[in-house]
Amino acid sequence: MILAADPVTLDTGDTAWLLVSSALVLLMTPGLAFFYGGLNRSKSVLNMMMMSFSSIGLVSVLWLLYGFSGAFGADQPINDSTAGIYGSLGQYSGWRTFATELGYPFNASLPIPTYVVLAFQMMFAIITVALISGAISDRTKFIGWLVFAAGWFTLAYVPIAHMVWGGGFLGVTVGELDFAGGSAVHINAGSAALALAIVIGRRVGWPKENFRPHNVPFVALGAGLLWFGWFGFNAGSELTADNISAIAFVNTQMATAAALMGWIIVEWLKNGKPTLVGASSGAVAGLVAITPACAYIVPWAATLLGLVAGAVCALAVSLKYKLGFDDSLDVVGVHFVGGWIGCLWIGFFANPLADGGFYVKHPGLFVSGGSAHQLISQAEGAGVVTVWSFVVALVIGYAVKFTIGLRTKQDAEIDGIDVAEHAESAYDFHTSGGGGGGGGAFALAGISHGGAHTADSKAAESQPAQPAKV
Repeated sequence: MILAADPVTLDTGDTAWLLVSSALVLLMTPGLAFFYGGLNRSKSVLNMMMMSFSSIGLVSVLWLLYGFSGAFGADQPINDSTAGIYGSLGQYSGWRTFATELGYPFNASLPIPTYVVLAFQMMFAIITVALISGAISDRTKFIGWLVFAAGWFTLAYVPIAHMVWGGGFLGVTVGELDFAGGSAVHINAGSAALALAIVIGRRVGWPKENFRPHNVPFVALGAGLLWFGWFGFNAGSELTADNISAIAFVNTQMATAAALMGWIIVEWLKNGKPTLVGASSGAVAGLVAITPACAYIVPWAATLLGLVAGAVCALAVSLKYKLGFDDSLDVVGVHFVGGWIGCLWIGFFANPLADGGFYVKHPGLFVSGGSAHQLISQAEGAGVVTVWSFVVALVIGYAVKFTIGLRTKQDAEIDGIDVAEHAESAYDFHTSGGGGGGGGAFALAGISHGGAHTADSKAAESQPAQPAKV
């Protein structure tokens, strides 16, 4: 535990920066919903987007109740020389009020209200859970998803966040560096996605049928929102506004831009044409890879990282066809692989010139005066996260599968699970009629139980029908 030598005074500028960063990170989850939704088939796009939006609701509540305390409460060491895997569950539990407190046990000198730290880290927990859902699109029962998400958040995300960021085993004992979530977020979610894809099985017709993205503009919009919000994700993880947050910001931009180019170059060479889906996916791969390293490397190394990550992830998405697991939206190929690349990159290129030696105590293997010390720590940390998350997801996934069920019925999957799971559809091409029921979203749209329409609907019906643009 780090103890402040002098009383800490609240810094309003740093507090304002972290509040803005928190809002930026929250925006990433709706951005992810658009990105995943666009990549999905039209008949199950709403179910896909609901898994992201439901993560906001579910994880926010659990984070306040016990998640923040378990992740950032005082460490419960395993023994005198080994830091623990969980924080004090009662320290920041949801029934306590700590409105006047600043910082948290591992960073007690932080001049920011504890509640602001809670809010910022809440947004990370939300999107980490949401990331997993892309691997199981088109075939998942919504209630099964919610139960899995709650269990995995509790048994995987919270302890791993503590071990990496909260003064626990990986950050303190192993010495892993992870500035904004290469292992805690992306390897964590990617490992769980792989396990859950194995548990739930392949989609009907995969890989022979066409599962192409149904809405490419949605994909680009989602990638743009993710790119925008990611500046809060990475630069905000410094928790204060200083020179380290500045280099994290610049490195985020450079790696993402380079990864976009790396992906479309591979695509161009393989298929003869670059695509907007490829450019969007490449940008996300770059964002993933730079996340752990953004404050520890200099900009030229960040640019090289982006090129490598974009190219490698473009090739890695085909692994599912060779290995036979149906990762619907390439969570493994982008987040798991990209997260590993970024984590190991620190071991190669960590440079005290980036952060003034504040975090980087052991220069990377390819840096003047460097060694393999940090590379070994990075590999150990990422390996622990991989195994922990995969095993937890596998156990919870099978438990849900054999109790309440994880997968929809085959008929619902073939017809589209939006109507079966949520009683609504993303695109209604009916020229008239009740739209499939009354109540809920239909009532809000002005459609009654009997199929009667509001005055606005009747006025619309009086106009000549226009052909649908698909």
